[in-house]
Amino acid sequence: MCWWAFTGLTHIILEGYFVFTPDFYKRKPPNYLDDVWKEYCKGDSRYAARDSTIVMVEGITAVLEGPASLLVVYAIATRRAYNYPLQLAVCLGQLYGCMVYYGTPLLDGIEYTTAGSFYFWFYYIFMNCIWVVIPSLIALRSWTEIVRQFEHKKGKKQ
Repeated sequence: MCWWAFTGLTHIILEGYFVFTPDFYKRKPPNYLDDVWKEYCKGDSRYAARDSTIVMVEGITAVLEGPASLLVVYAIATRRAYNYPLQLAVCLGQLYGCMVYYGTPLLDGIEYTTAGSFYFWFYYIFMNCIWVVIPSLIALRSWTEIVRQFEHKKGKKQ
């Protein structure tokens, strides 16, 4: 549940702010979230440039995956039947977003880091890799649980 609360609030607050505040880079005086995004731009300049792919991926993440992640918290806490299918769906969305995020520069042949290797490895690779590793593990667990439930139901019918 902690992961889902963390990821949901991150998507809604941080990424939502990026999507719905296109002038964050120019604001005077900047607020805390403006500074967070300015710092992150050192690792991925597509954010400062308002790259349309990034804005779209972050928009979907903020508007759909963020609230869905918080719904997962509720589903786990109240032991809802849709708990594992919802976790699997959100994880697949997160993994798809990461594939687009990492894949676009590979296809374009462009490095979007302007401030040095620390920013590239910490912000671009590590910070986003978290959304590859954890959702992959949760997706695997969710898939296994869904299959187990179907097999259990199938065994009862025989």
